[in-house]
Amino acid sequence: MGKTSSSNEVRTLVLVGRTGNGKSATANSVLGRRAFKSRASASGVTRVCELQRTIIKDGPIINVIDTPGLFDGTQSVGKEIVKCIDMAKDGIHAILMVFSINTRFSEEEQATFLTLQALFGYQIIDYMIVVFTGGDVLEDNEETLDDYLGCECPQSLKDILTLCGNRKVLFDNKTKDENKKLGQVQQLLNLVNMVMSQNGGRPFTNELFKELKEKARIQDNQKKLIESEEGYSKAEMLEFKKEMQQKHDEELKRITAMVESKLKEENEKLLKQLEEEKVARHKAEENYKFVQNTSYNEIQNLKRDLEVAKTHRAPRRSSSPTCSIL
Repeated sequence: MGKTSSSNEVRTLVLVGRTGNGKSATANSVLGRRAFKSRASASGVTRVCELQRTIIKDGPIINVIDTPGLFDGTQSVGKEIVKCIDMAKDGIHAILMVFSINTRFSEEEQATFLTLQALFGYQIIDYMIVVFTGGDVLEDNEETLDDYLGCECPQSLKDILTLCGNRKVLFDNKTKDENKKLGQVQQLLNLVNMVMSQNGGRPFTNELFKELKEKARIQDNQKKLIESEEGYSKAEMLEFKKEMQQKHDEELKRITAMVESKLKEENEKLLKQLEEEKVARHKAEENYKFVQNTSYNEIQNLKRDLEVAKTHRAPRRSSSPTCSIL
């Protein structure tokens, strides 16, 4: 990545997905350096939301926000969502849904997609790009991403890809090939540009983003006002700043509690929906097995009837006397 930029434009990308899918490794690939901790770990390395940035040569500034597994129940989900929004208060240009071809697509990943949609509204889908990690494995097997998706792709994953306008990219985060590294990042940035174009150049925001941005603006103005005032002692200035910080923290707690409440409500709905789908799927599988067994039994009965018919069928003999040839 270059060190200079001829553009003041900023692109803010947020990576979401299940722990272990390679979000941090993908973020590092986009940045072109090892900025986020990334290693194989069952419990996940990323614990809190974190922002890093890079500047594309003759291009925009790229803000990359890495997140923990927001929906695997290992931390205060609401707190991290609010922190993520606070980092991206000017809006999100693309949400990168990270899946791994090394693991089966799970209900947890479907839940991540559905919960984001429930939390931020249906419009969030217009900003989503699906990133598949594990490109090295496909290359070793001489397969393409389309080959992989065409082989018993779960219907729920097909639905996500369809809703996201089939915006997808494959990442090999282990490659040492510089051209390959640049190529896959450029492919992703092309999709980001497509998302921006389709959304009229406007990043995603909602009332929560606007509220946090307004709170930050008020706090900055108060801070500047206090610093410009004369006649205050150093101790009084520190006290004012302390009070401001307390008010800010209390406001964040209020917003976090609101997000947690909504998230809990949506998760309960989602769990009920997934359970109903599981029961329906189980019932359908049982019906299918019953039909299969019934068909098999019917075929066996027919075979048995044919065998019985054969054994009881006497051979036809001629009643006329045999003719001897002298």
